[in-house]
Amino acid sequence: MKSKNRIPSLRSVAILLGCVSACHSETLSVDLCVYGGTSGAVVAAVQAKRMGKSVVVVSPDRFLGGMTSGGLGFTDIGDERILGGLSLEFFNRVHDHYQKDEAWNLQPKDTFSNKAQGGSAINEKRKTMSLFEPKVAAAVFDGWVRQHDIPVLRSKLDRGAKGIVKDGTSIRSIRTLDGHTVAAKMFIDASYEGDLLALAGVAYTIGREANSKYGETGNGIQPGHQSNQLPRGIDPYVIPKDPASGLLPGVNPDAGGAKGDGDHRLQAYCYRMCLTDHPPNLIPITKPDGYDEKHYELVLRAVEAGQKSRFFKFSALPNHKTDSNNDSGASTDFIGMNYEYPEADYATRDKIAAAHKQWQLGLIWTLQQHPRVPENIRQQHLKWGLPKDEFVENGNWAHALYIREARRMVSDYVVTQDVISNKRPVTRPVGMGAYMMDSHHVQRHVSDRGDLQNEGDVQVRIGSTGPYSIDYGAIIPKKAECGNLLATFAVSASHIAFGSIRMEPVFMVLSQSAATAAVLAIERGIPVQDVPYDVLQKRLVEDGQCLSLAR
Repeated sequence: MKSKNRIPSLRSVAILLGCVSACHSETLSVDLCVYGGTSGAVVAAVQAKRMGKSVVVVSPDRFLGGMTSGGLGFTDIGDERILGGLSLEFFNRVHDHYQKDEAWNLQPKDTFSNKAQGGSAINEKRKTMSLFEPKVAAAVFDGWVRQHDIPVLRSKLDRGAKGIVKDGTSIRSIRTLDGHTVAAKMFIDASYEGDLLALAGVAYTIGREANSKYGETGNGIQPGHQSNQLPRGIDPYVIPKDPASGLLPGVNPDAGGAKGDGDHRLQAYCYRMCLTDHPPNLIPITKPDGYDEKHYELVLRAVEAGQKSRFFKFSALPNHKTDSNNDSGASTDFIGMNYEYPEADYATRDKIAAAHKQWQLGLIWTLQQHPRVPENIRQQHLKWGLPKDEFVENGNWAHALYIREARRMVSDYVVTQDVISNKRPVTRPVGMGAYMMDSHHVQRHVSDRGDLQNEGDVQVRIGSTGPYSIDYGAIIPKKAECGNLLATFAVSASHIAFGSIRMEPVFMVLSQSAATAAVLAIERGIPVQDVPYDVLQKRLVEDGQCLSLAR
């Protein structure tokens, strides 16, 4: 593998507009087409180029990096030992950036807490840093693309009948809404939504399986969990104690089934907000256009019922910035408002994303300004605003909605709770995960006691003995469905197992492994399902991937 380069100067980093010169009537032909603008998409493309293949990234997103450059700077990982190859290189490059004095332009380095999940953010032995500003992550991804001369076609996939050409079980080409056609020998779906795998006719699922389906305990409807729960006693009706007045917005009349039953619902989305309390770099939060107080009645009642803090996290990033995520019962997750997202058309997805932004800006404004919020809570939140130097081309707001879960492929191999818990052996590891099983709430409903409760939050390590390996079968579809496609986020996993796998470092790991397998399949002229595992394993190890840990 080539040695890593330093991050280019932030002043020299601009959005790569792509260097695809083909006219709409022409077909761009490459060895590998990667669909998605995510962290995993960039990693897959870099790996293919380092293995000597031609590649194009077809990105439906304006900015590269997905959640990693979109506000998730307080890394969810669980155990840094699982990093290897390009995922490790990413954190090496972040580390190298923050060794420079000019990186600390708004805060002296020695005043930064350096506290990350599970310990220190900086590992000097491995030269990694797991806390970073969004613009620094963006610089790494843009730098990789420039360094490897990777063309990026910023176009959305045509998800209709004309969007794909298949010959038997092989994809020959895909088409974008603006008329570009990309032909390739291999394809990787590195989107959060799994749009390409769905278009290719690959089986998938959405929502929560019943516990009985795979013999699990953490799947399905999960009433009664107390993590990130609302205070007890919140009246669920528009007019308190008056069922005839109707339920508050987004509230269901009941949980929809018994504990462990399956349903169609998705864990909630939000934006990972980058905030600052540093006045020279702060843009105040103003009342968003279209603010409707009734949508925040639940928040106000939560305050009145006893929630005094944790409306969102203030996880510290360098230069007086935060990665502000959901943190409690009434918080940034827009619970229940994302069910349509996976299958929705692009316009509807944009509306859903806009509604999430509206919810979160309105939440901050409510906490800062609303007269029903106690003065001490208002003062705690008034000092926070948007950083002037982040997301400058997107109105200083994060560009990536946190798609925690959408489609999940259903293949011959399905990662389940037993795999995450190291109770089921993995024979073809292509990477590792280490985070607890983490599902955010999926709904709000009236409880058996008649008050308002959240449902769906599971954040526990269920019988796990530590980091676990992920089988090659999780990223390849059934051979009868498609022989030249791999999926690296919408992997074949149950809902609760996916709750651990979905972390961004794992996404990068699996994307590198998928690109490696794709190249090996190209070189042998075989479907991805037939790639000899011993050959794949050898190359992954050579490239520094971590496939297992000594126990």
